[in-house]
Amino acid sequence: MEHTIIQQGMAARVLDWARGGQYTAKQIVPMAFLGMILIGALLLMLPFATEGPGIRFIDALFTMTSAVCVTGLIVLDTPREFTLFGELVILLGMQLGGLGYSATATLLLLALGRRIGLRERMMMMEVLNTLSMEGLVRFVKVIVAITFIAESVGALILAARFSFDMDPARALYFGIFHAVSAFNNAGFSLFADNLIGYRTDLTVNLTISTLIMLGGIGFLVYRDVLDNIHGHRFRLSTHTKLALLVSVLLILGGTLGIWVFEVQNEKTLAAMPVGDQVLAAYFHSVSARTAGFNTIDLGLVATPTLYLIILLMIVGASPGSTGGGIKTTTFGIICASIWGTLKGRADVMMFHRRIPQELVIKSYVLALLALGLVTGFTMLLSYSENQPFLRIMFEVASAAGTVGLSTGNGGVLSLSALFSDFGKCVIIATMFLGRLGPLAIGLFAVKTHEDLRYRYAQARVVLG
Repeated sequence: MEHTIIQQGMAARVLDWARGGQYTAKQIVPMAFLGMILIGALLLMLPFATEGPGIRFIDALFTMTSAVCVTGLIVLDTPREFTLFGELVILLGMQLGGLGYSATATLLLLALGRRIGLRERMMMMEVLNTLSMEGLVRFVKVIVAITFIAESVGALILAARFSFDMDPARALYFGIFHAVSAFNNAGFSLFADNLIGYRTDLTVNLTISTLIMLGGIGFLVYRDVLDNIHGHRFRLSTHTKLALLVSVLLILGGTLGIWVFEVQNEKTLAAMPVGDQVLAAYFHSVSARTAGFNTIDLGLVATPTLYLIILLMIVGASPGSTGGGIKTTTFGIICASIWGTLKGRADVMMFHRRIPQELVIKSYVLALLALGLVTGFTMLLSYSENQPFLRIMFEVASAAGTVGLSTGNGGVLSLSALFSDFGKCVIIATMFLGRLGPLAIGLFAVKTHEDLRYRYAQARVVLG
């Protein structure tokens, strides 16, 4: 009898923890992602997960963090070091990491039997980057449906193309893996040289880049478009217009910049026909916005190209997407704010709408935090690792933006493979913060604070 009571008490405590208990969303979501990373790392250390004697815990942890945080930096050669089981663990990590950022967080906080009040719905808005508290469950269904439809179509197209180079079963597996990796902006590849072998292949380049854009544009855009199609809305929201406009401008500007900087580089684009040059520049402009696939060796590109890609990686994808970075809307609001200030306007305006001052301030805060993250960890690694400064900054920006591009270790691995265990731990922390940092900031902002009943007198400070 006493034993039964103790069991019931333990079960009650476990259920209370699962339902949230004393834990907040700010604590549950990072803990869930950390749990997925640790479980995946342990699975990768199993004897049948790798070829040969096995791998060290730090390398397994790095690989799984890169997968769950949909980054793509590698310290082990994925197709050669891991067995089919290990590759499937990485594939599952990418899917949960990309889909989980939006959908799993909702399931954790909505579907575990917890009553959803106003405060919880406000946290849901931050977790999913939504603009409304309504239809959160329906929103999750939209996310899941779009994800699997896009990945399925992409997998079939890639499988058909790969079938010319390998047997059909292997081609289908490669198609599924790369479609999931591309849509979730992860950048993992089953080819040792990533996609360099297909740098002039139009089918592979356009399919992968399209999946990257579909995953990175943000599920909020999909919902807005679907609402317009179904007659629930009659015009696109300011968010959708801004996300699409900034994305297009960044892709076009990045393509032009990469082509101009590399067109005379004999090691990259100069030896290719003009059409292939533009295709490669376009692909890397898209991939730099958090995907991590590459069709040219980034260790051979010019210094201006590296810095341009760093800027693209920091901006990243759109809110509510599978990508990272400070997000396109944040960048757009900052640019509009600067332009408005130069023109002497008091308000930030776009598409005949006024942007709330709170969002403008938050945009600057997120941008400065991202800059601080990249700068701080770059200085730390510059002190601990004997590598060129710009290459270290490129690696840190790639990790912070959850991109996965790297100047490489001279072979097929990322530059991080040359780092010490301490350096790898820094990159692991950078990937984790890059994926969940903005989320944690958003949840912290929801925390109720005391409203002051007084205001201090204004003070004038000279600027510039």
